[in-house]
Amino acid sequence: MKVRIGIDVGGTFTDAVAIDNDTFELIGSVKVPTTHTAGEGVAAGIVEVLKKVMDQYGIKPEDVHFIAHGTTQATNALLEGDVVKVGIITLGEGLEGAKAKGDTTIGDIKLAPGKFLHSVNAYVNTADRDSFAANTGAAIEQLIQNGARSIVAAEAFSVDDPENENKAVKLCGEHSIPGTATNDISKLYGLKIRTRTAVVNASILPKMLDAANMTESSIKNAGIKSPLMVMRCDGGVMTVDEVRNRPILTILSGPAAGVAGALMYEKLTDGIFFEVGGTSTDISCVKDGKVMVRYAEVGGHKTYLNSLDVRTVGIGGGSMVQIKDGKAVDTGPRSAHIAGLGYEVYADSEEIVNPRLKTVKPHETDPDYAYVECDNNLSFALTLAGAANIAGYVREEDYAFGNTDAARKAWQPLADSMGCSVEEAAKKVLAFAAEKNGRVVKDLIKDYSMDPRVTMFIGGGGGAAAVVPHLGESLKHKHRIAKNAPVISTIGVALAMVRDMVERTVLNPTEQDVLSVRREAELMAIQNGAAPGTIEVSVEVDSQRNLIRAVAVGATELRSKNMMERKLGKDELLAIVAENLDASVSDLFIAAETDSMFAVQLRKTEKKLFGLFKKKTNPLRIIDEEGVIRLQKNNAWVRSATVGTWEKAAKHLLDELIEYNDGGAQMPNMYLVIAKRIVDLSGLQTEAQVFSLGNVEISGAQADEGVILAATKRIDS
Repeated sequence: MKVRIGIDVGGTFTDAVAIDNDTFELIGSVKVPTTHTAGEGVAAGIVEVLKKVMDQYGIKPEDVHFIAHGTTQATNALLEGDVVKVGIITLGEGLEGAKAKGDTTIGDIKLAPGKFLHSVNAYVNTADRDSFAANTGAAIEQLIQNGARSIVAAEAFSVDDPENENKAVKLCGEHSIPGTATNDISKLYGLKIRTRTAVVNASILPKMLDAANMTESSIKNAGIKSPLMVMRCDGGVMTVDEVRNRPILTILSGPAAGVAGALMYEKLTDGIFFEVGGTSTDISCVKDGKVMVRYAEVGGHKTYLNSLDVRTVGIGGGSMVQIKDGKAVDTGPRSAHIAGLGYEVYADSEEIVNPRLKTVKPHETDPDYAYVECDNNLSFALTLAGAANIAGYVREEDYAFGNTDAARKAWQPLADSMGCSVEEAAKKVLAFAAEKNGRVVKDLIKDYSMDPRVTMFIGGGGGAAAVVPHLGESLKHKHRIAKNAPVISTIGVALAMVRDMVERTVLNPTEQDVLSVRREAELMAIQNGAAPGTIEVSVEVDSQRNLIRAVAVGATELRSKNMMERKLGKDELLAIVAENLDASVSDLFIAAETDSMFAVQLRKTEKKLFGLFKKKTNPLRIIDEEGVIRLQKNNAWVRSATVGTWEKAAKHLLDELIEYNDGGAQMPNMYLVIAKRIVDLSGLQTEAQVFSLGNVEISGAQADEGVILAATKRIDS
């Protein structure tokens, strides 16, 4: 049996899961305390939990086909100010060099109260080519004398010509100090932001180098031949070698692991994912099967780091109830463990003896939080998990399931003080939590133009059942708790795909520019361990920002086994789509199909302006033979074609749907379905780009192989 192992290094515990590589079924999971104070740092805990999971489930080193870990180390280093001073070598000449001096003077970046990332600058005039090495070497020594422990080389337009930056980084190695080139961190113009991003990377480079080396050597010493992969902040994994160059990519990788698990394990197409812990909930968005990302900020400053768009709310299973004048007025952000109190819902009923309502301020400036004091000198917090159990939202199989009888007894004094039943008090507190989480969810749905009618809520983490079912009911959204929810993040690490992104600033990009960026992203994914035959690349052209973005995603190995449990019949597929669209099967039709994919549409008529006008639309769901909806659109046009005729069919759709306005021609969004792949051609700006990219994606296929083309107007997506 081949096994995939995922390890998630959290602030308190380090978890490990073993997954069957062929079936993706969970073999088992273990946890150990995170080893922050060990000489080897968190690497000691990684080795310990790895040994434990292998021993407990009889896994041999040669059985380990894939191993990856996610770590909070980079995030914690920035939050705690555990960074080194960074030296910045500005390269340039003449007026351009003078301007670059200003753009690369970063100064101090505040990371936490009293904690700063300090930087110091030196300038090298690149006009003197013969003395470049000597002058740069002198600048490096000067920066080291000024306390720098890591170096950034920065030059205007290095994304076009990286030679000088790369030479400077090589010289850093000769002076035994880590170096970072800004062009290696980002391919975008904007020297100031690019330099700032590189400085953040350089500040954690020495610490992450030590951790990466220790962890990798420990994995090798365990006899595991499979290369160690590390979780990225955008939901993919990368090699340890890449961590050594760009540790900044591991920032915020903890929340990314959870949504990666939901994406792979729950086959999520469009939805909101909730990673619910004891204190907080991380909320993220998946659209068209892709994780939504944005540029991260460090110390309030924008960077060119693409990270998962995670929004954290101070609501978790352990959130305590705020009270005023004996009545519940809010819940969170403090949790039971911050107050040093146990959960009422995980107590024995016999422990809740004559409970009396009391208040506590965990921190001096906090409001009053409710707890109960019992005759046996035991005290328990009133928690959100308790409320959810009392109100009946937690099932027996859920991790958050507890002792409802004990919770009721503990909540009775609060209910009496509020003049209501225990159930009413619990639902009041759940409503406070839903209101906070609901605001964030509504913002995400708006920001990414999600359709609330088909946006699924998925709950992960140990506290999922305390939050998601009530929230889904409140907002009238379909919802479910993820399979193996308590370890969904660790499963996400084990199942994560290699992911890499390239962004380039290109004025008036040609189809050759688009193909070049696409190929660069594909090569980076291969370099990071993705098998070439598994890589899918999506490309977006942003004409307003003169930007081309290519995202390459691939598996770490070719999967020899067909994962499909069984092929569903058309009636079953139509029933799944009907449930998704809340429609009758009789109103659906299959607009196009291939051997394994089906484009199902609904005939829909909406009345407008008091019934005076009617609007006809054809919502689209592309569903695969396993019954997984892979793409959903509010209104779409669909054509059948073959590899040999796809351009003609695409031309017909483009001509029919292209719109002209003051900003020029607006291309429709186009999707090309071949085999079990959906090639995303949306976001491109010209027909030439669509045809060039599409032909690259289907190259090698037989001319008579069937394909599906789907298109939407930009506003109908």
